[in-house]
Amino acid sequence: MENTKQLLVTASPHVRSDRTVTKDMLDVIIALIPAGLASVYYFGYRALVLILAAVITCVLSEYIFNKAIKRNQSIKDLSAVVTGILLAFNVPCTLPVWQIIIGSMFAIVVAKMFFGGIGQNIVNPALAARAFLMASWSQNMTTFVSPQKVNLISTAKDISTVTSATPLSDPASYSTMDLFLGNIPGCLGEVSAIALLIGAAYLIVRKVIHLRIPLTYILTSTVLLGIFGTGFADSLRNILSGGMILGAFFMATDYTTTPITKTGQYVFALGCGILTAVIRTWGGYPEGVSYSILLMNLIVPIIEAYTRPKTFGKAEVKKGKDNE
Repeated sequence: MENTKQLLVTASPHVRSDRTVTKDMLDVIIALIPAGLASVYYFGYRALVLILAAVITCVLSEYIFNKAIKRNQSIKDLSAVVTGILLAFNVPCTLPVWQIIIGSMFAIVVAKMFFGGIGQNIVNPALAARAFLMASWSQNMTTFVSPQKVNLISTAKDISTVTSATPLSDPASYSTMDLFLGNIPGCLGEVSAIALLIGAAYLIVRKVIHLRIPLTYILTSTVLLGIFGTGFADSLRNILSGGMILGAFFMATDYTTTPITKTGQYVFALGCGILTAVIRTWGGYPEGVSYSILLMNLIVPIIEAYTRPKTFGKAEVKKGKDNE
């Protein structure tokens, strides 16, 4: 009996992996670096200030909240850093710093920690904070400047004299190469398609994300915009303009707020693409990526209820005279 091996019984899951939340978040941060560098290159020091302000505020907000309710600290998982970067990527360079600080606090405290923290929030915190900022300071959130004019801005009060139309509101003003490289007005992290695609390729190689959601999302939106919107001749422009690439690869693929089944992910991405095309074609706001993802986040439980595989071994109970 002394040589008998013990049978170790542990709780599920029984599939082991060296992947952790911290490692995945670190990979996302690395993938976002090219877009961050591009934003600093095109928009100067204001981009860096906004990114740092958002990240620091998100981390401090999570730390203070955990301290206040006497919960174990979770800032080491780096999810707050990712939220801060993504929020900063969704605002223009002219946004006052104090406003992005408030938005960052909203993202962590209201959209994330009030629901229990990472893994329990029902919507993407960065997108929820973006919607909050849009509702609170819509003029500042929709005031964009061309990269060539950023140096002319001394304070936020001067932006009215140098504002520029975005590619979505004035498609003919920018070439495809400008859209691809990022030499256009827009939010910090969405302007450079090539920088975002480099980061997306890194995440795919690292197997942090899968292509099924981004490709389904982009393809659905592009086809519908081609039929009902700008036509198929502008398909590439529709993909490169606005937050399509940023949203499809970096926010629609969030583990917590998207379905876990393959079928559910296709349904989720399909819904995002449809809503984006509807908002861009008939909505009063030329962009629709953030709102489409937020709306689909809310119905993820419904999607999973209908796409979740049946329990193995479960038998159907047929009604009859004996069990009525």
